[in-house]
Amino acid sequence: MESKEKLDHEHDRGAKTHLVRLMQEGYPWHKAVAAAGLQISRSTAYRLVQSVQSRGEVALLDERHGHPTKLREAVLQWLVATCRANSQMPSCEVQAALQEQFDTSVSIGHLNRVRAQLGIGNHVGRSKKNSNQSLHLLTPNGRMVQALCSSSLLLIRLVC
Repeated sequence: MESKEKLDHEHDRGAKTHLVRLMQEGYPWHKAVAAAGLQISRSTAYRLVQSVQSRGEVALLDERHGHPTKLREAVLQWLVATCRANSQMPSCEVQAALQEQFDTSVSIGHLNRVRAQLGIGNHVGRSKKNSNQSLHLLTPNGRMVQALCSSSLLLIRLVC
């Protein structure tokens, strides 16, 4: 993890600790948030206090996966270069390589969204889940029919 990121996480954790302590001492949520220097909603502040009460200090850790800030410029450049070099590389392999090389945990869903946005997805040439596919079939009595298939519907029409 980069040193600036580490300092940011430590600062956030300290600010959250301060917020929880103030709210437990009876300060209104909006004054506690302002004093802690955070920009969070009322529900988030109360959810944080409740989480600390039930889970302890571990609730103050940022455990989100796939957050866009994790994909900094160096990681994005690596992602683009790697996926362009091997366009069919599955996202689970990309995820493992990111963890190994950058010590960054990113969800596969977020990787897929970023890859699609950058045009480096590994689903090129595959049909969409709900796309219609047309097929011409010959019936046992020799008639040609066209079958339109989708995930929820099958239409068959006589072609002649």
